[in-house]
Amino acid sequence: MAEVLSNPSVRDLAVSLRDGKDAGRKLLVCYITGGLHSDWRELLYVLADAGADAVEIGIPFSDPVMDGPVIQQASMEALTGGATPLSVLSELEKENPGIPLAVMTYYNLVYRMGEERFAERLLQSGVTGAILPDLPLDEASGWIKTGEEHNLSPVLLAAPTTREERLSEIAAKSKGFVYAVGLLGVTGEREELSSSASVLAGAIKRHTDTPVLVGVGISTPEQAKEVCRVADGVVVGSALVRRILENKSRKEIGEFVGGIREALD
Repeated sequence: MAEVLSNPSVRDLAVSLRDGKDAGRKLLVCYITGGLHSDWRELLYVLADAGADAVEIGIPFSDPVMDGPVIQQASMEALTGGATPLSVLSELEKENPGIPLAVMTYYNLVYRMGEERFAERLLQSGVTGAILPDLPLDEASGWIKTGEEHNLSPVLLAAPTTREERLSEIAAKSKGFVYAVGLLGVTGEREELSSSASVLAGAIKRHTDTPVLVGVGISTPEQAKEVCRVADGVVVGSALVRRILENKSRKEIGEFVGGIREALD
């Protein structure tokens, strides 16, 4: 593990996002689906050039319970095209976009591989953060410990319905950032920002100085700017993946992300 983290091409998620927050920067994390189209890795560089602070790579899964129709479609297309957890991670080994990488997937894949092996495999691929939305806090102690032992950041999620005392626990154990789920429901674009997004971000920030990023329902530069009056940053997923599914050019995708970056700045 130490050899991987000593590689200057590997950017540590927790360190990088903390440095950005301390410098007064609002953070932008972009989600893409690993294995979606043959050129998916090129998007890592497009997103970095457009101002993303990190990229969250979805490892396709057949039953993505947190994800709405857009990311479900992207996952199924990637799986149909032959993507597997190991193929996505193997392809990442060849890349160095200069910003931190995290993965988002479901615990079944981690369980089958084994937590320790999965963590080691992430680090070998230059990934320093992981989001497992279906792993509840009460059952996550082993995974959190594995992350600590491997210098890997387990990013935990909090929802608008999460009780105050539980927010404190989540905030204390989440590394890299705390993922504030902006509204109840699955991922997807929304015409209006839910008021629960800012309320939740503020509630979490009372318990931690770890960056708090809002995801789910962030679809436009205006929504990103609004929620970042309270939050430390945003995660943009469905709005970006929809453009990939529509075969938008890399230039168009870069312009979309650049617009959000400009709004945050």
